[in-house]
Amino acid sequence: MAVDLESLLLEDETPAHASGYRDHPPRMGFFTDTSVCIGCKACEVACKEWNQVPEDGLNFTGMSYDNTGGLGADTWRHVAFIEQRRRVAHQVSGEEVQDDGGSLRWLMSSDVCKHCTHAACLDVCPTGALMRTEFGTVVVQEDICNGCGYCIPACPYGVIDQRQGDGRAWKCTLCYDRISIGVEPACAKACPTDSIQFGELDELHHRADQRLAQLHAAGVSDARLYGRDEGDGVGGDGAFFLLLDEPEVYGLPPDPVVTTRDLPEMWVRVGAAALGIVSVIATSFIGRRP
Repeated sequence: MAVDLESLLLEDETPAHASGYRDHPPRMGFFTDTSVCIGCKACEVACKEWNQVPEDGLNFTGMSYDNTGGLGADTWRHVAFIEQRRRVAHQVSGEEVQDDGGSLRWLMSSDVCKHCTHAACLDVCPTGALMRTEFGTVVVQEDICNGCGYCIPACPYGVIDQRQGDGRAWKCTLCYDRISIGVEPACAKACPTDSIQFGELDELHHRADQRLAQLHAAGVSDARLYGRDEGDGVGGDGAFFLLLDEPEVYGLPPDPVVTTRDLPEMWVRVGAAALGIVSVIATSFIGRRP
């Protein structure tokens, strides 16, 4: 039986409190409203500049204006450009037929580490390089990371990556050094349309709910929140999004789950098997005694 994610945190307990912070500030996070993203990539540039992230080739990828391609060790903020031709319905002989003759639209979204409520990367890190901060965010301490790579397949979003020639894991820190002194993260500071919003997570939830209701009232029925639901497979995200289409369109998993959710049960079974082996060995020795 899988572990009930809701039982991992006590009622009203925050990720920071569960990690040992008894007196901590409010949980902080990102709300990214993709409906106002203009694809300027100012967030990518600001992230690289502030965090001294190496450039990642700037190669022509064949993916429209998306030169970075996806999140990685050298891309902590990634602006996706999605060209989408809207399907149009026509009546043909009394039947509705869909075709691709509609207008072309751009879907743009600045992706980032989700800073999950239940972060599998923390579960598998053997050195403690991955840690939960007092703000509820998840960061990699590069001076402790040994490059084992266990965190990479553990991430349900494919965010964490190892840097070529370095071997260590790297990802967004939600600018821990900046928010620790009361300064907003570089990407949010640079965003000219407030597509990336930083603040207390509870306040961002309220703001996102209002924005979603506003879009629905305006007839944008496909608008939805992603990572907002605290009852999803990762307990909700510290960085969540307003999308204008299905998550898969943006390269996001529709139903992310904590990849380590079955670990407690597995360890119980391993322990039971070990006890069984010890019991058999002990019985065999006892049976040999004269």
